[in-house]
Amino acid sequence: MTQKLVTKKELRSLFGVPYSFAHIARLEASGQFPKRVRLGACRVAWLAEEIQNWIDERVATRDMASSPS
Repeated sequence: MTQKLVTKKELRSLFGVPYSFAHIARLEASGQFPKRVRLGACRVAWLAEEIQNWIDERVATRDMASSPS
């Protein structure tokens, strides 16, 4: 199984995540954002599938909140 890694810059350019890197770190620490994969001393990335799932969860939450009862 091939897993695609996403860099910090790609979070914004490919997935449209509008948060600063500091805010992403805060969300990760609180368990509200996928955890990063440490690739080296100064390099991190995220699994693309986990980022897409995170986005999909936000859309689903929005859709449930806006559906009429």
